[in-house]
Amino acid sequence: MTSSTDSNSPLRLDFATLDDLSEITELWYNAFTTPGLRAIWPDTPGVRQWWHAANQHDMLHKPREKYLKVVDTAQNGRIVAYAKWSLQTAEERGARWPAWHPDMDPVRNDAFLHQLETCRATLVGGGRPNFCRLKPDLDMLATHTAYRRMGAARLLLEWGCQAADEAGVPIYIDASQSGKPVYERLGFEDRSYLLGGDTGELAAMVRDPRKSSA
Repeated sequence: MTSSTDSNSPLRLDFATLDDLSEITELWYNAFTTPGLRAIWPDTPGVRQWWHAANQHDMLHKPREKYLKVVDTAQNGRIVAYAKWSLQTAEERGARWPAWHPDMDPVRNDAFLHQLETCRATLVGGGRPNFCRLKPDLDMLATHTAYRRMGAARLLLEWGCQAADEAGVPIYIDASQSGKPVYERLGFEDRSYLLGGDTGELAAMVRDPRKSSA
């Protein structure tokens, strides 16, 4: 699997591997710097190791959790963006994240996780084929600050959108407010207003499946 935004772009899409985990963790902390997310995942050596171990576990034991990366072929394959797509049912998948690290606030984090799952269930639940049954489900997407607006996120999103359209299922994503335009260009809609409250730094976005024009 290799693709690019255009023939002249040095950016290429591929599957991430265990060897990429340290670079992925570094990229996550570059991409997400808002006070709210740093309160959930503080930048400490212990929490960085928590991220590394969590992703390593899923790569090794959950083969339908797909880690994708976009690399800059002009910079020795530097990882400039990554995404985690889940192709599992909720029952297959189990807990979304492992037990919190001691450097984290478990009360805050449990409340945050509960909010995320409640939003998902409200917007794409109700018995229809959705994230609880059929996948894909976008778990994470991060782009290095030096590579934004260059098409990296689009490569990662198009992969999952195609899978969702083939399966006839919606995609849910908790998007950053700054990232909303990227998702909107691919058909995601901000449906936070349906939740009846403030969703804070994140926008609850849904993309309904598109029918093939063939």
